Amino acid sequence: MIEENAWIPDGVDQGLPSAARVYDFLLGGAHNFAIDRMVGEKVLAVQSNGRQIAGSNRAFMGRAVRYMIDQGITQFLDLGSGIPTAGNVHEVAQRANPDSRVVYVDYDEVAVSHSALILAGNDNATVVRGDLCEPSEVLETPEVGRLLDFKKPIGLLMVAVFHFVADERDPAAIVARYRDALAPGSLFALSHLTADHAPEAMAGVVEAMRNSRDPMYFRPYNEVAALFDGFELVEPGVVSAPLWRPDSGIQEPVEGVYAGVARK
Repeated sequence: MIEENAWIPDGVDQGLPSAARVYDFLLGGAHNFAIDRMVGEKVLAVQSNGRQIAGSNRAFMGRAVRYMIDQGITQFLDLGSGIPTAGNVHEVAQRANPDSRVVYVDYDEVAVSHSALILAGNDNATVVRGDLCEPSEVLETPEVGRLLDFKKPIGLLMVAVFHFVADERDPAAIVARYRDALAPGSLFALSHLTADHAPEAMAGVVEAMRNSRDPMYFRPYNEVAALFDGFELVEPGVVSAPLWRPDSGIQEPVEGVYAGVARK
């Protein structure tokens, strides 16, 4: 049985909010601190659809993984994976194929610690603490090399993470480095928050996150679409997350996240 606070690593600063834990709060999770909930409440005060936007992004991830599985993908690299909640990549993938292999990568100590607890005993899934903005370090990590065969197609996921990457870090170059490491036939899923639909509210979200460990950088449609350069987009292209191959019965979609899947 997991101890109540076993997911909190020794020495973690519980007074510094993090994007992973704020996102966990918005999704209704329990692995966040008081400071994260405070920031999350500020987000909701300026963007009342915050929980729905977070949920639509999470739902897109599940549909993207299922699409990849249908295309024959059995190994996945999830960058900026965050804190595990229901419907993680390994749950979706291994439900369809128990031999599916998954490597999660995040730099948040709580996300990594809790992921390790969730994955204990799962020989086909692991978590690595690393900075996705350093592709060489991530790709050369022993755990990545142990579980993933880069000579075969891989499902690469960058879901709700690049809006934490400043322009100075050159997001397009980071994506390109991972793209170059993938075998032909690999699939790439990306989602990204935008201020295109509610600029004032999303400006308030940026302000709420400004003093966190993970300030935000929302991008317009053309800049998000450009991150897929060098890939071939699958239908319906880059769209609002709820509109990417929606499940039947979806209601009026909430906008705020662009998403797409593409093939190398």
